[in-house]
Amino acid sequence: MRPLAVEAYGVRLRPFRLDDTADVVAGCADPLTSRYISGLPTPYTEADARSWIGVGAPGVWAGGGAAYAVADPATDRLLGAVGLSNPVPYRGQAEIGYWVTPDARGRGVAGAATRALTEHAFATGTARLELLTHAENAVSQRVAVGAGFHFEGVRLAANPSRGGGRHDLLAWVRLADDPPGPAPRQLPDLPQGVLADGVVTLRPLGPDDVDVMHRLHTRPEVVANQAPPVPPDRAAIERRCRLSASQWLTGELARLLILDAATGEPAGSCGLSVSDPQAGEGTVGYALLPQWRGRGYATRAVRLLAGWAFGPAGLTRLAAGTVPENVASHRVLEKVGFRREGLLRGRLPGLAGTRIDDLVFGLTPDELR
Repeated sequence: MRPLAVEAYGVRLRPFRLDDTADVVAGCADPLTSRYISGLPTPYTEADARSWIGVGAPGVWAGGGAAYAVADPATDRLLGAVGLSNPVPYRGQAEIGYWVTPDARGRGVAGAATRALTEHAFATGTARLELLTHAENAVSQRVAVGAGFHFEGVRLAANPSRGGGRHDLLAWVRLADDPPGPAPRQLPDLPQGVLADGVVTLRPLGPDDVDVMHRLHTRPEVVANQAPPVPPDRAAIERRCRLSASQWLTGELARLLILDAATGEPAGSCGLSVSDPQAGEGTVGYALLPQWRGRGYATRAVRLLAGWAFGPAGLTRLAAGTVPENVASHRVLEKVGFRREGLLRGRLPGLAGTRIDDLVFGLTPDELR
């Protein structure tokens, strides 16, 4: 692929120039860029930018990849970068990556550049593109989905972490013959960002919800209904909250916070996991803080979640597993329309090598109350 300019989707892809130096520094020295692209020098200096423009980028082209500056077509000012690396010519495969300067974020620049270079790569003979993201970088994962890349799986410990150690990467893939447009999602976004019935509101869990989630999921009565009944430590809750957006985008799990609609106070949490994508089956779970119990909030939350699961998410069956002694949870499920389906003896791990029975409930769309 020759370093010729490409203009599409409101951006211009062109070779880097020395007058891009200050903007390259602004983009690569930014903490967010540095966090997710661990191979960048830190601190990132003007000398690093000049080395990239004069040596690094031309070297990428010489090695069969691509290294484009992403520019504003009206001003030719650099907005970011997009490129192809790790080419495998006999497979027709390459890896696409990008970054955007801080003042250009939120304008769709990364998505536009990714779509433009993806189409150009396919038009010039590439058959398969990979896009790898940090597991916590949900913004980049949205770019991938919007550009038509499908989640393929996790590359375990695939990248060195800044400061030592290694971390996983999520692999997103697009093929040359994939249909145009964004990739379909197993778990779509909530309509208007929330589910609400006037009494309770459900919104996606986020990184700022660590305190309430830790308070809720370390309560003895909540832990007793988990398998195994072991309270999570704060680090596990923090990771759960940081990965929530990513797990939603990959179609694995939708975690939500239950709020009192009148005050906005957190009342609990609930979730929907896609337990069997081929069968269209999901599994629900929920828990409330003590002061909100007995008000019907869990029933309302499960009903809202089930309606979304059977509607926009397109599932055809929901299941819920409970310990046999959790009568309050059984009543919640039955009020929503779930039916008892059976007792699976010793299905779940308990403490000290013991096993826990699992009382299973099921719901189909026509049974939702």
